[in-house]
Order: sequence, then structure tokens, then C-alpha cells
Amino acid sequence: MGTQRDRWAELTGGQGGEEYARRFARLAASGQDVHGEATFCAALLEPGARILDAGCGTGRVAIRLAELGYQCTGVDVDRSMLAVAQREAPASRWLHGDLALLDTLDLDSDFDLVVAAGNVVPLLAPGTEPTVVRQLAAVLRPGGLLVTGMGLDAAHLPLPEATVTLTDFDDWCEQAGLSLRERFATWDGAPYEQGGGYAVSVHARAEG
Repeated sequence: MGTQRDRWAELTGGQGGEEYARRFARLAASGQDVHGEATFCAALLEPGARILDAGCGTGRVAIRLAELGYQCTGVDVDRSMLAVAQREAPASRWLHGDLALLDTLDLDSDFDLVVAAGNVVPLLAPGTEPTVVRQLAAVLRPGGLLVTGMGLDAAHLPLPEATVTLTDFDDWCEQAGLSLRERFATWDGAPYEQGGGYAVSVHARAEG
């Protein structure tokens, strides 16, 4: 999810994969829908589209999208998270890498959609956020979509305070050639209201 000094690594020591997987298994067992992000992305594109799960963690989103017929690649810097993804879906493509150095992974630049769910952006290493957004935009085809979900206050983050504002994020996207298409408060499409604590955003790369 960033560099060796990213906020996620500071929280978990790079050993959070198994516990993260158990937490979502418990949620699923209790009857909660743990596939909201995948459902949201699937509504934007037809099956067969190419999707990059950036900061894929244990692969929860990418695995579900693959089950729905999408071609998915997952990238994460946390080896403990990737180990879970590889165990759960060994036939899928999982890459170990820093999102700020995505161009070193020899990825194609024609993904139809890049998804960064699970507070990926707020948990990046401080100062790398504009670079990461630029790297994610660079692997999108013209017209491709960047889908992000992020907490904007302490209530929606595993942190004492917010690290990203929507104004800054939209500026980074604009600098990377992306424009805001839609914004919601939840993955099930509830309207976003100014000052809300969580935002799901869809930015699009310019056509042509």
C-alpha cells in the first residue's frame, strides 16, 4: 500500500494479513455483505474488462470480481496480505510492489478500471499520494476509470485523524489527467453530502 514507511505498515508491522482475512470472514459469517466494492465496480463495466486492484490486500475485491468474469490483477506492498490472496486464488495474478513505483512492475497501460478500496489512499506513505495517483492514472486506457474509497475523518479510518482531503485528492487527480465523474457516501451508492466522513469517487481518464 505504499512504501516501507507507509501508514498501513506502521499500524500492522507488515503482519496483518491473517487477522484482516479473519475479520472479513467473521463479517461474512454474520450475514454482512463484504462484496460492496466489487458490486460497485461491476456496475460500471461489462464482464471481461481488465481491472487493477491497487493495494489489493488479501484479494477480497479482486477475487470477487474475477468470479464475476473480470480479468483482475492485484498489487500490494504487504507480503502478509498477498500471501492470503495467493492462497485463496492461486491462479490469479498477484504482484508485490509499491504503488508509488508502479511503473517498475511492467504493467500494461490499458486497464479499463483501477480500484483502490480499503482506505488505500489515506494509508499511503506521507507525501507519496500525488505520485501514486499519477501512477494509477498512467495504467488506465483512455476513458478508463479510477475508483477509490476513503475515510475522511477519524471515525472512518484506523488513524487518529484524516490524512487526505477531497480537495487535495481531486487536485492530484486533475494533475494526473483524471476528472471527477461521480461521488457517493457509500459503496451502495448513497449520495455524498459535503463534509461526509467517507467518499467513494469515480474519476475518468480523458478519452483519446
